[in-house]
Amino acid sequence: MTDDFEDIPVRHDMQTLGFYNIENLFDLKNNKYTNDNDFLPASAKKWTPKRYQNKLRKIGYAISNIGRKETGKHPALVGLAEVENASVIENLINSKHLENCNYDYVHFDSLDERGIDVALLYDTTIFEVLHTETFTVELMTLDAFPDYTRDILLVSGLLDGEKVHVIVNHWSSRREGQLETEFKRIASSDKANSIITAIKEKNEDAKVIVMGDFNDNPQNDSIKQLTETSNLFNPFETLRSFTRGSSKHKRQWFMFDQILVSTNYFKSSKDEFEFFKADIFDEDFLKLFNGPFKGSPFRTYVGKKYKGGYSDHFPVYVVFKK
Repeated sequence: MTDDFEDIPVRHDMQTLGFYNIENLFDLKNNKYTNDNDFLPASAKKWTPKRYQNKLRKIGYAISNIGRKETGKHPALVGLAEVENASVIENLINSKHLENCNYDYVHFDSLDERGIDVALLYDTTIFEVLHTETFTVELMTLDAFPDYTRDILLVSGLLDGEKVHVIVNHWSSRREGQLETEFKRIASSDKANSIITAIKEKNEDAKVIVMGDFNDNPQNDSIKQLTETSNLFNPFETLRSFTRGSSKHKRQWFMFDQILVSTNYFKSSKDEFEFFKADIFDEDFLKLFNGPFKGSPFRTYVGKKYKGGYSDHFPVYVVFKK
């Protein structure tokens, strides 16, 4: 790991908000209520204490540097996907590279079959939590059984004294096919829109940030519906290309990880945050550096084979400036 991020002056007028799908951060214990059997010391994946600690250290290093080139400091807020429970988040924020970042977190257990949830890390010196709430996306299987996915997390609070509503998502995957599963992501989009509508009923000028792994690209219907209905700006529409994205599958880049912001982040005011920039945090240390998949995210596992990397996703982030 290199320390290319040292010696950058700290910008007190800027804050970074990141999102990171950290690929199966499971503890080492068996939870009889969830399907976590792949991630146990005796499983085929051999998820051992050493591998767990290595993952915590690496993910912590990545998080601590998101937006550092622009701001000279760690991010104020980081949404996470694929955390098993509160204990793994505790271990993460107390790991080597994050222990001095003043992070606390908001997390609720969801009914997701695999037992993975979303969460929000926040620097307690910059962000004050005012309200937290979780929303279930009601889904049914084709044979009319409940189909449980990750809940949507809402955290409202003061970012450097300015009120903001952060909505963290991890929508249903495309595992059974993009078209076959699209209705699930449309349902999640509907739910996110209803959350924003409720926020704006109380304050029509509310500042809203929607972040997540949406398992859809910016031009897909679920995301378009969200941006148009709730009047959001999606900076990641222009960031995806044939050579860049937040995850890669079958040699194709996808921009499933995105952060959308309400358009009032473009109204200039001396003492309020404005949108400054958005980017994919795809530094070289997060990539495979050789072989046929060179440049792809350096993953923890490929199938059952341990690779010892970070995640199958790159983090994404936005920077706000006063």
